[in-house]
Amino acid sequence: MPRLPALLLAAAAATAIPAAVMSATARADVVLSSNDAHSVMDEHKTIVAPDKPAPDTVTVIDVGRYPPRIRATFEAPGSVVGPPGAIWISKDESWGIVTAATKADPAAKSGLSADDRVSVFDLTSTPPKVVQSLTAGAGATQVRVSPNGTLALIANRAEGSVSVFTVKDKRLTPAGKVQIGTDKSLPSAVVFVDDHTVLLSRTGDNMVNVLHIDGSNVTVDPRPITTGLGPYTIDINAAHTLAAVSNMGRGDGDADSVSLIDLTSRPFRTVGVFGVPSGPEPMKFSPDGRFLAIGAENGTTKPASFPFHADHGLLGLYAVDGHTLRKVAEAPTGGWIEGVAFSRDGKTVMVQSMQDRTIDVFRWDGRHLSRGAALPIKDAGPASFATAWP
Repeated sequence: MPRLPALLLAAAAATAIPAAVMSATARADVVLSSNDAHSVMDEHKTIVAPDKPAPDTVTVIDVGRYPPRIRATFEAPGSVVGPPGAIWISKDESWGIVTAATKADPAAKSGLSADDRVSVFDLTSTPPKVVQSLTAGAGATQVRVSPNGTLALIANRAEGSVSVFTVKDKRLTPAGKVQIGTDKSLPSAVVFVDDHTVLLSRTGDNMVNVLHIDGSNVTVDPRPITTGLGPYTIDINAAHTLAAVSNMGRGDGDADSVSLIDLTSRPFRTVGVFGVPSGPEPMKFSPDGRFLAIGAENGTTKPASFPFHADHGLLGLYAVDGHTLRKVAEAPTGGWIEGVAFSRDGKTVMVQSMQDRTIDVFRWDGRHLSRGAALPIKDAGPASFATAWP
């Protein structure tokens, strides 16, 4: 049964739409892409600011049909720095949150400096727009909201903290910070296991923390979880029985790893570590939890003189067999890849390429990846994905 989209028009082509069609209850199947226009790589593969950066944006992509289509784009600060989860969307697809870990700064050596901006946006307006602007901490990256919708957490990579916000009527109110470590601990991905429990990756000192929630009070469990070198992206399956953690290693061309954490164990523990191609930043469970999509930078963020440089990244689809992973399919992608997202039915897979400023599109039948037409992102590189489904 076709769904009536909540977002029908791009910002540049807005026209009058009946109110009933634009209501928050008229749901689409949309994927949000946060796009960074102030970060590029120079010839040495160092992230720098372009001469004249355009505004960062959020793109709304309709994946309720194939091929997916861009429905709207609006301005909102974002950043490629941090794991590709620096944007969140509500279950009813009516509003969301996006963070910015960096910003253009002409006074800085690279033209970039740490940012702390947080933007709340309304997806029911035509065009969508930012309705609240506030701050978290330096290097504000992944943002997630509790399942009951009352609390938002944001990992602040540049200061070793997590910002806490209460949520009411689609607005955020600051409720303090939790110091996780030093500014070298690099808190990165933050995900809710349930309303009272959170996983947080610490890339800088190689551990995953368990955070306990009591109202708006957040405490750190004394027992960290060991997954591998450089834990970064985290995702949880729909049943909330298994978490996956990408371990980015040293970023030197060696094979890296993905770890599985058993969420039914008390305490949680790592139950498997699996070798994957270098740089597994993009990672996402399929909506039914049967597969885990794992991308690989594959040397694309290294200069041409690097012995393991490649012009393309990789997307692998792995079957989840209990506490093990088994590769089923693999396909080349663009370079400097960031997030990966499934459509609600699990049949479309999209991968962001900062290098090419496109989103690669694939069809997935459980055995094969078939390439479709890529989606171009104008004047910016796609850096983080969000969906309303697991």
